[in-house]
Amino acid sequence: MEKKEAIKKGALQPCPKVIVSSRLGEEEDALVVAYCGNCSFAPPMVMVGIVPSRYSYHMIKESGCFVVNLPGKDFKAEYDYLGKVSRRDEDKLKVKNIKTENGDVVNAPLLSDCPVNIECTVVDSIMTGSHEMFIGKVEKVHAPADFLNKNDSIDFSKIDLIK
Repeated sequence: MEKKEAIKKGALQPCPKVIVSSRLGEEEDALVVAYCGNCSFAPPMVMVGIVPSRYSYHMIKESGCFVVNLPGKDFKAEYDYLGKVSRRDEDKLKVKNIKTENGDVVNAPLLSDCPVNIECTVVDSIMTGSHEMFIGKVEKVHAPADFLNKNDSIDFSKIDLIK
């Protein structure tokens, strides 16, 4: 098989489809994040990459926390909307009537209609070029009991996530 040099941007695929939610004061926001993943097993940590020009960037930077929400396929319209519209232009959660609830550990909203919500506290960050990678210590993971295996780990084969 002859190989050709490919474009470097976004070379690692597939990336999980996630929505990161945050709060600063009374203001809440949620945005689609393309760069994310696990980055530590012990202690459990995840990283999310956010462009500093994004509205949620300063909210996460100042609050020191965020929630990673994994959307199911039935949330695709909301996912697409949250990826296209900025909080600068409108209160996205209110306009689309997206249900939220308070985190149990962090001061950030969980998107109630997403099957998995991961509460995180920022422990570090690094500028990697276009994005600042926020490293979040996983404080609590919310998932329906029927999506868990006998060890209480998430069985992703039971969840119809956006791919």
